[in-house]
Amino acid sequence: MDIRLELPGVKLGVLEADGVEVQLVEPALAAEMDAVCERLRGELTVAKVAELESVRAVRAMFHGWGLDPTRYRPSSEALLRRVVQGKGLYRVSNVVDANNLGSIETAWPYGCYDSAAVAPPVVLRHGLPGEMYQRIGKETWHLEGRPVLVDATGPFGSPTSDSTRTMVTEATRQHLAVIYAPVSAPDAAIMLALERLAERLKRTARATAARCEIRVK
Repeated sequence: MDIRLELPGVKLGVLEADGVEVQLVEPALAAEMDAVCERLRGELTVAKVAELESVRAVRAMFHGWGLDPTRYRPSSEALLRRVVQGKGLYRVSNVVDANNLGSIETAWPYGCYDSAAVAPPVVLRHGLPGEMYQRIGKETWHLEGRPVLVDATGPFGSPTSDSTRTMVTEATRQHLAVIYAPVSAPDAAIMLALERLAERLKRTARATAARCEIRVK
């Protein structure tokens, strides 16, 4: 996927997976999610989440974009806070759940998209006046001044909340995942996160192939 970066302070981990089979519940993945959530609940509190080096780095990335991460919380931090409060991860589908699991393990926001609904080229930039989209499960998301992924059709994703236009559904067969990692993150760590996601998609969603790469401005 052709993705260009116009925002500073970020590296994008990009994964494209073919042949995924989306299902609402995958037992082995559900058990893995429960185990990771239980471990994190034992290790962290809400206060400790804010002190994690990876969380602080993502917050610094948001500040660099002119965005207050306490008002517009990174999706990864929101998931971690939910987990340590004992609410667990949302159960959406095997593909989305695999991305959310990777996000709480790394504390980096993950974007989860249906590749067939994305029209390259894609750019990560600030939202323009008047730009908006319908957030998944929520209200209209106004994008001016906020970090956003934009394709040839318009805005579709962000490290805070993604759109309904490109969301993964049971009809999805090709999956695009984007990891929004701070520029300070080692390439090896980003690639490990991508490879772990690829392995989970092959094991729990029957992905037939996965391509991983890192994009930097």
